[in-house]
Amino acid sequence: MAKNRKGRSVNGILLLDKAAGLTSNAALQQVKRLYSAQKAGHTGSLDPLATGMLPICFGEATKMSTFLLNADKRYQVTIKLGVTTATGDAEGEIIKQCAASHITLDQIQSVIPGFIGLQMQIPPMYSALKVDGQPLYKLARKGKTIARKPREITLFDIKIGGLKNEELMLEVHCSKGTYIRTLAEDIGEALQCGGHVSALRRLDVANFAAANMLAFSDLECLAKAGVEALDAPLLPMEAALYQLPIVNISDDMAYYLTQGQAVLVPKAPRKGYVQLLQGGHAFIGVGCVQEDGRIAPKRMLNL
Repeated sequence: MAKNRKGRSVNGILLLDKAAGLTSNAALQQVKRLYSAQKAGHTGSLDPLATGMLPICFGEATKMSTFLLNADKRYQVTIKLGVTTATGDAEGEIIKQCAASHITLDQIQSVIPGFIGLQMQIPPMYSALKVDGQPLYKLARKGKTIARKPREITLFDIKIGGLKNEELMLEVHCSKGTYIRTLAEDIGEALQCGGHVSALRRLDVANFAAANMLAFSDLECLAKAGVEALDAPLLPMEAALYQLPIVNISDDMAYYLTQGQAVLVPKAPRKGYVQLLQGGHAFIGVGCVQEDGRIAPKRMLNL
């Protein structure tokens, strides 16, 4: 027997401007309750200290969330120089302090280029990354430290926004899997004074513009005007797939794909994932091009 879900059937992507002090899951649950949505999930956690873009996927859009998890991101970060904390941010216990008043913009400009490009970054102990099924932060809270394998990341650009009262402002464009707290610590180490994240804001994810974010208070105002007003800011689920080529398929092809069968589409790309449009306009899911050139269903909608 199919499970009877409570709530509305809502499909789409909301660009939430997460408030400081909330975990990503707490923010998600707030929004889910406001929308009375049957199903919702966020894409890419933000620390409680952080604010900014947290895409919320509703309903069938959750099937596209992995493409946002893998997307590039851009952050505005403030690094407090001269103070090292256990967590790499302002919420952690101070474990070391050094003089930093002598640090100049010229010194900062001399070390920043070394962080741009392909990097190997060691995830922090205070992270949700799991080792043997156990989140690292739980081990860290018990005073345990374990070896972590470096992970490959890319820092596409780091812009210096200024330096005031031993606080360094940066704008960072990075790949998935980048820990800004670790970057802050590494920059502090390169300057030989230490440092931690004192403020962090995610400006954008993938090609989603910061101007389209809505705070929870904005959503509450929309809710008072009714369901249609609340649903109006939702982006179509295929907005998460902006980087994927589009393949138009016939009604017959669509039928076989929804039955789990691969189809051969003339002049389709020869590899990778593709957006599937039935009849040239109706988005029905994501396909994966196989070695033999056929397109197999990967994430199909169930509307």
